[in-house]
Amino acid sequence: MTTTDDASRWTELLEDAAAIAEEFRDNGWDAVVLEPKAVAPIDCEERIGFDVGVSDEEYDLVESLIDGGDVTVTAADVYYRPPESDDEGRIALVVERDENTETAVFVPLRYDLEDEATRSVFETALAAEEVFVHVTPTEAAGATTDDEPANWVSFTHNDPSLFLEEADVRNW
Repeated sequence: MTTTDDASRWTELLEDAAAIAEEFRDNGWDAVVLEPKAVAPIDCEERIGFDVGVSDEEYDLVESLIDGGDVTVTAADVYYRPPESDDEGRIALVVERDENTETAVFVPLRYDLEDEATRSVFETALAAEEVFVHVTPTEAAGATTDDEPANWVSFTHNDPSLFLEEADVRNW
């Protein structure tokens, strides 16, 4: 469910991501801020977690950094924002960091725990004690079977509870 409040919270999250990235840059870091066009839960043979669909340009940049071997993510921060009411979706900002090269990739996320596929992803993630965030080209976000993207860049997080309310975790 997307509401006007969800849209304004999402816009605010994107603005905050840009501001935090600027602080990183002021401290000498390279910072890439993704602006997802789509975020979709994915549970297929190849991968499980969340597909974050970004522009081809953004995807190519992240792929060249990570898959090119220039950047190795050694740390991450998850800034989860609780909903202001029960009917709002969830949002979080994930900052993937390479301390050695001082490079950070900012990945904004939004998801709806009322969605069965999203709940399933989190149930699996909590049981496995890891959740994956897959950056894909926009048209491939959430694609399965024949529409499966040829490439994606994955980030893993060993504490899926950082993406949820404490009450959500207790309910599973």
